[in-house]
Amino acid sequence: MDFDWSPEEKAFREEAAAYIQEHLTEGVVNEGCDATRYVDTPERRGFMRALADCGYLGVSWPEEYGGKGLPITYDYLLAEELAAAGAPQSGKGVGIIGQTLIRHGSDELKAEFLPKILRGEIEWAIGYSEPDAGSDLASLKLRATRDGEGWRLNGQKRFTTSAHFADWYWLAARTDPEAPKHRGITLFIVPMNDPGITVQEMRCIDGERTNEVFLDDVWVSDRYAVGEVNKGFNYVSEALDYERHTLFPYSMLPRMFEMFLEFVKTTQRDGVPLRDDPAVRRTVAELARDMEVARMNSIRVVDNMVHGLPATVPAAMNKVWWSELYQRLVNAVLEIVGPGAWLRRGSAHAPMEGFFQQLYRTMVIPAIGAGANEIQRTIIARRGLGLPNPI
Repeated sequence: MDFDWSPEEKAFREEAAAYIQEHLTEGVVNEGCDATRYVDTPERRGFMRALADCGYLGVSWPEEYGGKGLPITYDYLLAEELAAAGAPQSGKGVGIIGQTLIRHGSDELKAEFLPKILRGEIEWAIGYSEPDAGSDLASLKLRATRDGEGWRLNGQKRFTTSAHFADWYWLAARTDPEAPKHRGITLFIVPMNDPGITVQEMRCIDGERTNEVFLDDVWVSDRYAVGEVNKGFNYVSEALDYERHTLFPYSMLPRMFEMFLEFVKTTQRDGVPLRDDPAVRRTVAELARDMEVARMNSIRVVDNMVHGLPATVPAAMNKVWWSELYQRLVNAVLEIVGPGAWLRRGSAHAPMEGFFQQLYRTMVIPAIGAGANEIQRTIIARRGLGLPNPI
């Protein structure tokens, strides 16, 4: 594995960083950390269209679909620069949905959606999780019943974070209740403005909005079924490898770590510089070591993808390490900073502007998103280490 970037990749990264900074306006930069994934305001949609106008979206897509045919490394570099700037990521459309449509979608679906994705014109919600089907996605119950030249959808989805602003719903439904649970699922594309769809707000402890979505007699044409009927679970599993990597860009961690380092360097406690405290120095050193492990894990996933190697296990390893380092970092900061760290944003004298108390309330999300860490450890054990299935 090459640990350095080529001159072309370095040039792309520098150009992308400059372009991002040029187009960052008020309302685009996220005040927190996790929600950089979402293009949920007019300002952020405008920013995404600016990226599209300069050809930064879908650079790894084949040229026949409007991309530049570059290695997936370039998507990774763009994601890292967006995360470093606190800007929203390029979205589910370019990654999960676009990549799946390119591999498995019909010519009609490709013609309808791929150009709009590359132009930054549409946003997507992902409908996987349900009240009884989260990490065990194959247990989903939302029913798709054959109705003429299409399907009638009835059921509920949960934790669809983008449902209140998305244009289209990318959802998994059970089309064959008699088949083994992994083999009776189909992917569908549904407009979010369908009258049979009801979106109900759910607020997380950090203030972030997610949603429950109810589908009542929503009819969807066969044309909007993705790939083969009853093979949707295979497509979802394939896309989750990509999601587990792109949802957690490495550069988000240094952004947090550098803020903490600046606090340590410039703060005194009882007249003694905090940076001279042996316990603080040890914690900083341990976190710096773990940050380097996170960077190597991230690069390893990209390297596998570039060379056409399976990325399932490296992506799972990256996701577990990233999310748990996120938690270790936040907990360490709050312990070292002390009670003042719990002051919220906007509070007078809040250290680091209350950034880390917000991250503390957010930090459960990375351990669950794109598949809970318990599921990732099972993937690592079974596929990586060859251990038997305990069930």
